[in-house]
Amino acid sequence: MFDAISERYDLLNRVLSLGIDIQWRKRVLKRLRPHAPQRILDVATGTGDLAIGLLQLNPKEVVGLDLSPGMLAQAGHKIKRKGLTARIQLIEGDSEELPFAQDYFDAVTVAFGVRNFEHLEQGLSEMARVLKKGGAVAILEFSRSRVPLVAPIFQLYFQYILPTLGRWVSRDASAYTYLPASVAAFPEGEEFLRILQKSGFCETRQERLTFGICTLYTARKQ
Repeated sequence: MFDAISERYDLLNRVLSLGIDIQWRKRVLKRLRPHAPQRILDVATGTGDLAIGLLQLNPKEVVGLDLSPGMLAQAGHKIKRKGLTARIQLIEGDSEELPFAQDYFDAVTVAFGVRNFEHLEQGLSEMARVLKKGGAVAILEFSRSRVPLVAPIFQLYFQYILPTLGRWVSRDASAYTYLPASVAAFPEGEEFLRILQKSGFCETRQERLTFGICTLYTARKQ
């Protein structure tokens, strides 16, 4: 599915989020900057937007990992176009079996990918394994707004308008009906913080963004 929409993925992100996703990624950089991470892994990197943004933290190494060859191809084109091939390494791999040594990275990020993990706790435990002790994790994920005036409008957009626009632009019938279904099934908020703690993280926090339609989860490895 992700291979099928990879060529139009960036356009869809900008259009369907009205460009707000750019600000959400900037919030990740703000939260990681005090940690000054030197080695960063971006899991489910997609077309590489967050991996590219992470270079603003002046790390020695950024690695973007994704299971979709199509997404990685688009990320590679973008990184080459920006002249960043020497600064970002792209790897095809499974988030639940990360091909890295234990205690290697200073920070791990995921932008809108953890809800796609087949086994959530396994994927999070793998992220903890490759992090150094005290290393930071930052996870962006969609969430369900609880703001009284916003929630019903967003629900209408998310359930009906977004899938229609997504199908029209991506020409893939499944991709943007899958999105609201996967968000509805994701254990968000306090429940997700408990799963993070169970998976080896401490100092877990959540920051609701844009009326609660997106949440930034941060934590450190125990």
